Amino acid sequence: MAEAPGTPAPVFSTLDEAVSVLRSRGLRVSTPRRILLEALLGTDRLVTAEEIAEGLDGRGQACDVSVVYRNLETLEALGLVRHVHLGHGPGRYALATGGEREYLVCERCGEARAVPPKAMEPIRREIRDRFGYVARFTHFPVSGLCGACAAKEDGRGE
Repeated sequence: MAEAPGTPAPVFSTLDEAVSVLRSRGLRVSTPRRILLEALLGTDRLVTAEEIAEGLDGRGQACDVSVVYRNLETLEALGLVRHVHLGHGPGRYALATGGEREYLVCERCGEARAVPPKAMEPIRREIRDRFGYVARFTHFPVSGLCGACAAKEDGRGE
């Protein structure tokens, strides 16, 4: 049931559009799915299933974490949600809107930055030319230090 790699994500930006995508794929729009979609539409960052289940610091409705995981899996298979591993710890989730995204993550502060794949093309080309690998950074991001953490490490900032 998973979408093939490179398959464009369904286009939606509102809850009603996401609900329409679910219905067009023959799925019911259960209360947990609605809560999950509302939570993801209401945040602009990658979040864990646990954060969603806890209601995103009061911005969303709380629900059972096992229900969240089950529905995230279904929505990911449909191409509505993507998950990323940011080093150690649980996977993080975001809506798969706006096209494919690749990620940079700070090892110190945990900041995760989504970037369009086109911006990573020079890096991907360098890896391909030097090592023969075709790199993707969608599921496992490029990790290092963000500008602020690098400046602190270099003694340039506080």
